[in-house]
Amino acid sequence: MNASRRGSSVERAIRGMFDDAGVRGWMHVAELGRPSAQVVIDPDEQLPMGSIYKVPVMVAFCRLADAGLIDPCRRLTLQPQQRVPGPTGISVLHDAVTLSLRDLVVLMMTISDNTSADAVLRAVGPDVVDAMCQELGMPGTRIHGGVVNTFSRLVTATGVDSLEAALAHVANNDTVVPDGVYDPAYTASSTPADIARLLRAIWTGQAASDDRCAFMRNVMRQQPWTHRLGSGFPYDDVTVYGKTGSLGALRHEAGVVELADGSTYTAVVFTRAARSDSKLPRADAVIGAAARAAVEELQGRRET
Repeated sequence: MNASRRGSSVERAIRGMFDDAGVRGWMHVAELGRPSAQVVIDPDEQLPMGSIYKVPVMVAFCRLADAGLIDPCRRLTLQPQQRVPGPTGISVLHDAVTLSLRDLVVLMMTISDNTSADAVLRAVGPDVVDAMCQELGMPGTRIHGGVVNTFSRLVTATGVDSLEAALAHVANNDTVVPDGVYDPAYTASSTPADIARLLRAIWTGQAASDDRCAFMRNVMRQQPWTHRLGSGFPYDDVTVYGKTGSLGALRHEAGVVELADGSTYTAVVFTRAARSDSKLPRADAVIGAAARAAVEELQGRRET
């Protein structure tokens, strides 16, 4: 069976997985060393990316550090009034916290701490991140002020007076979510293809210096969440590096899967659920299942 027919078959199967899980899915999975070997589903469609925006912020930070334009060891003190809402990290603390910029990057990436991400983005500059994305060939990626702007737009689009009320609105299946909530023109947005290109740059040493790229890979290996991409590869001899992203009905993950034989794959899966419940285990798990099906397809192509 030729590759095009195999590819069509696996893409139909993965679309069926998305349908069964009650989501619309977009995907880009490719061999790291041979990016033309890929399984994709609408990979160039621009979507709000949730906390995946923290990956390009991390890359921009590392590139500035390489250029001597930012000191990774510079310490920042974040006061309680500087907290950005979020379920993890500094966002849930009550007192002033002092950390280096580099450690804020670690919290931003490993546990997706929103307060750390906002502090790093302010230090780097949103325009710097956007310019870097264009330089690295990511035309569909815009930061739009990160999580703070996303939350502000969410409150405006839903017409309520608080973030808590806005989040409750988009989580209510009996209400109509305004189109503006998921409009990529006004929130941090990207495409699966763009994010895959960025991951490849990190893994091949093109995004920054070798030491900084090693730092970024190590940080992504330490993400504790395994309910999305990691759920498709639950084996001790498989290493999954990742960054999740969520916003209302959107559930994403971007990462890299390294198999026991040394073969490595970039894997980016974006989804939007038909329901708005905050907990949809099948919508999370299909990200891993779809990525695994794509990786198995690519392995099969290598063997024929």
